[in-house]
Amino acid sequence: MAALDYYGIDDLLTSEERMARDEVRRFVDAKITPIVGDHYQAGTFPMELVPEFGEMGLLGSNLPEKYGCAGMNDVAYGLTMQELERGDSGIRSFCSVQGALCMYPIFAFGSEEQREKYLPKMAKGEIIGCFGLTEPDFGSNPTGMITRAESLPGGGYKINGAKRWITNGNLAHIAIIWAKLDGGRVHGFVVPTETEGFTALEIKDKFSLRASVTSELILEDCVVSADAILPNVAGMRGPLSCLSQARFGICWGGIGAAMSCYETALSYAKDRVQFDRPIAGYQLVQQKLVHMLTEITKAQCLTLQLGRLKEAGKIRPAQISLAKRNNIFHALEIARMARDVLGANGIMYEYPVGRHMMNLETVYTYEGTHDIHTLIVGQDITGLAAFSG
Repeated sequence: MAALDYYGIDDLLTSEERMARDEVRRFVDAKITPIVGDHYQAGTFPMELVPEFGEMGLLGSNLPEKYGCAGMNDVAYGLTMQELERGDSGIRSFCSVQGALCMYPIFAFGSEEQREKYLPKMAKGEIIGCFGLTEPDFGSNPTGMITRAESLPGGGYKINGAKRWITNGNLAHIAIIWAKLDGGRVHGFVVPTETEGFTALEIKDKFSLRASVTSELILEDCVVSADAILPNVAGMRGPLSCLSQARFGICWGGIGAAMSCYETALSYAKDRVQFDRPIAGYQLVQQKLVHMLTEITKAQCLTLQLGRLKEAGKIRPAQISLAKRNNIFHALEIARMARDVLGANGIMYEYPVGRHMMNLETVYTYEGTHDIHTLIVGQDITGLAAFSG
């Protein structure tokens, strides 16, 4: 199936960008779409796909080839995230967390030794990472974190705390843990999950992102060596810059979920006959389809320019916030509209719209809630902060 492109946006893409998107689209259609509904129902993640993610360059894909990564530009990376989430938000989350939240901080803030040790194996999927920032009592206000790292007299650090809502937590070989060092500034640490005192507890009973592993991390007197610290950053700039990387990919991913819902609704409406003709011929259904297409097209234009800004080094976090809040808000709206077009069939696993709708309830909240992104943009345009921290 060709990518949805009502405004001829393909003409604004390079051949390499189109190739990356189309390759992942074929992979999603062949390998993810046929199985992801079953994994969603079972609450499992398809681990057998991880080596293929690595072979396709989907893990840390916009990081340098020097470290075994694909070296894609930012728009190509975004388009791959779009296609992965067209399959399922949980699949995109796995790749997004691995690349943007785990590989990126090692690349941006780690030592050369850390980069060479971890990044090539992470790019292949041989080492899986998770990102520990959010805590049970501190989500939208990460500066209030309780997790502490203590410098040890003989070298190394002892870490105590808890992190919650951590994607890939029970799959990970390493965790990027953010903690306040010696009661002062926040620092990042690469913590092997086999470290004594480290426990990952999988969070079950989710109705959203069920084809994704979500965990709580407990660190009780976890002792790591001196070379575990990410040496090139201190303070909240470190974790927040990682979140900007992840949010950029989410902006694209939301478009993919919306595309899947729209395409399903359009096809269904053309085939579903009521009162002697397809429901696509009725005004109310056409209004829904046109609204979906309009918002997808607007999101495509907005996000392509966001990608070009990122490639030019001109992007600002508030611009990412605007795109994240817009694209996910409308993706969720489109999923609900598509579910309505499908009627009772909209709640069946035979169709993807109900699954996307439930997943997007989480995407609407994680990596900064819709309201928090509203306040970030509000502060940017007024110069006045409506929240502290």
